[in-house]
Amino acid sequence: MIENCKRCLLLESGKSKSFESVKEYISTISPELKVSSEIYQNRLEECRKCDNLISGMCLKCGCYAEVRAVFKDKKCPDYDNRKW
Repeated sequence: MIENCKRCLLLESGKSKSFESVKEYISTISPELKVSSEIYQNRLEECRKCDNLISGMCLKCGCYAEVRAVFKDKKCPDYDNRKW
């Protein structure tokens, strides 16, 4: 049985094929819709610390953290304890 990687982003969890798909999707998003690289990295760092991150997926919303964190109009889905 493969265990889920707690507090890992998608690439770190060993799911490289899924990560490549996510990376490709992110590359198609208009730059006007994306946060800066610095903000993106800060958001991902907060996600890495979160107990709700399992194998790159946020258990609060079901999104891949790498995707949700890139959008300007998205916020951390943990309404009781927003990280970003």
